[in-house]
Amino acid sequence: MSECTDIELGTITQLQVQQSSLKVGEGRDRHYDPAPIRVVRQLSLDPGGVVGWDDQGDRILDVHHAEHPMSKNRDGDNGISIGFVSHYDLMRSRVGEHLANGLAGENILVETDRTFTSDNLPERLRIERANGEVVELVNIRAAEPCVEFTRFAMRYPANERPDASVTETLEFLRFGMRGYYATYLGAPVTVETGDQVRAFRE
Repeated sequence: MSECTDIELGTITQLQVQQSSLKVGEGRDRHYDPAPIRVVRQLSLDPGGVVGWDDQGDRILDVHHAEHPMSKNRDGDNGISIGFVSHYDLMRSRVGEHLANGLAGENILVETDRTFTSDNLPERLRIERANGEVVELVNIRAAEPCVEFTRFAMRYPANERPDASVTETLEFLRFGMRGYYATYLGAPVTVETGDQVRAFRE
């Protein structure tokens, strides 16, 4: 029987939703704009994706939720996105301190000193709530970075064609550095900052 590796990762430190697409414009004017990212107090997870709840109790659909009118949901495989503060530290060491936590647009940001690539990516993540509830995320996979986010992170001039430095940074952001997608298959559940996260690999 194979042994299951159980890793204590850390704490959810930020929750957010993308109210609309972060890639805007057409052709050579297409660029990354983090303005639609909104930090929220709570996230509800369901098989369609995530819903944010702000301090006033207003419901905010993420653009990757299947019910969003301009949904970017790909058959349920990108409904939830996850990032790690440790990865932001590495990204900042390459592009600069201006790249604040959360600017890549993930829904759940976890404070941890661990880093993950395609070689050690966990198969499941488990969120443990203060009330004892356990939320399991499956089908963890790396989110491929886009050239628009890469240029934004580099502060690359918008009117210049990408050069080798953009290609090299795009490659650096691959294999999970940029973040991950996950799937939740259960009944609707709420997660909050302060909830603990564990990783599992068979």
